[in-house]
Amino acid sequence: MKSKATSFDIAYQAGVSQSTVSRALRDSPLVNQETRDKVKAIARELNYKVDKNASNLRQQQSRTLALLLFEDPTTDDSLINPFFLSMLGSITRASAQAGYDLLVSFQNMSDDWHADFEDTNKADGIILLGYGDFDDYRDKLTQLEEQQTHFVRWGAIDENHPGVSIGCDNFQGGFDITQHLIDLRRKQFAFIGGADSHAPEFLARYQGYCKALEENGKAGDSVCQISAISTEESGYSAASDLIKSGDKVDAIVCASDLIAIGVMQAFKDSGVEVPDEVSIVGYDNIPASRFTNPPLTTVAQNTILAGELLVKSLLELISNEEVEPQLMPVEIVVRKSSVIM
Repeated sequence: MKSKATSFDIAYQAGVSQSTVSRALRDSPLVNQETRDKVKAIARELNYKVDKNASNLRQQQSRTLALLLFEDPTTDDSLINPFFLSMLGSITRASAQAGYDLLVSFQNMSDDWHADFEDTNKADGIILLGYGDFDDYRDKLTQLEEQQTHFVRWGAIDENHPGVSIGCDNFQGGFDITQHLIDLRRKQFAFIGGADSHAPEFLARYQGYCKALEENGKAGDSVCQISAISTEESGYSAASDLIKSGDKVDAIVCASDLIAIGVMQAFKDSGVEVPDEVSIVGYDNIPASRFTNPPLTTVAQNTILAGELLVKSLLELISNEEVEPQLMPVEIVVRKSSVIM
């Protein structure tokens, strides 16, 4: 007796993966029309029938949420930006309180991370965390939206960004931390961090920085903006370039605490006193910011509330409720890296 054809048989003959067969038979927009037609033709030849029981089972809720982290370059083996570790705890607690398990993985676990969870019914919805290159995964977020996957992301709120975003007021944070330095009567300013569409959060912080200088008549006192990703090494390298340039600065706004930690070390290695000769501030209020020497002035984001809002918003999406993006306030935490005692 001839065995019943399976989706793996179709995949073998079509020269594609089994998950691609599954998507093609569902007319998923993730599969081009030519491949869909080819897969369906082979399915007809093999007299393939969809297992209705399995299909119905897949459509049932798993009572599991997926948390996908961006794989960051770090000084340890975690590959997780320390800012997101505290948010991870909040998300875990909020999920458990709602009666959901939490599946944690990395966003780049496969080329099709954006589709894997729907196809396998691993999770009812996805939370995306990370400061990766937004331009690189914008298309995948659009595909998530097109296939009606329930997902929320931590990040900049912009009507042109796919999906529902929960984030902090990065523009206001950049403005407030710069105003703090202006109030200290600092004269020459620099911003270290990305300031383009690849990093929308950093861009908003930079725009807030520029607005504060402009409103105080100090736009001409801004020495430069130097790009850096959110690592200590990148901050150290950017600060070293600034020092070598000979440009005199006495106030540096960094797009993240990790950048600021590297910047402080570079100036200290060059014999420049912080904050006596240059005030340095960061953004994120990661735990290490309290223990730098001197302790780092920074912008705090409420990671406990952030985790709770991410879970709450995702569960509302899963329940087919209308969900709006949410912008959280920020708070300046003043420490000794900016203020001469």
